[in-house]
Amino acid sequence: MPTEYLPIFVLAIIAVGFGLLVLAIAAYLGPRHAHSRRMVPYESGITPQMSARIRFPVKFSLIAMLFIVFDVEAVFFYPWAVIYRQLRLFGFLEMLIFIGILLVGYFYILKKGALEWE
Repeated sequence: MPTEYLPIFVLAIIAVGFGLLVLAIAAYLGPRHAHSRRMVPYESGITPQMSARIRFPVKFSLIAMLFIVFDVEAVFFYPWAVIYRQLRLFGFLEMLIFIGILLVGYFYILKKGALEWE
């Protein structure tokens, strides 16, 4: 075993040991029984009116995924804009292709009705 990795192994052992120590202390000092009023989920002190386990439509997840996809794709515009002058025509054409692919995807989800909120 190379000696260069010894500090990493020591750090890993200390981290795991600390985690186990904290769990053991919490189990020893923590409450032993659950009280029914303390186990009720609430927000801002308001008593819940219905179960927190309701089903959400798939539409929420779909919109969230589409937002993340288009948001991440928009991040690629910044580095391109920073070095735009160095890339010249090649960079411009590559970005047009990139924007074209994004537009194809955008029009596809528009046609499928993924952005229509009912």
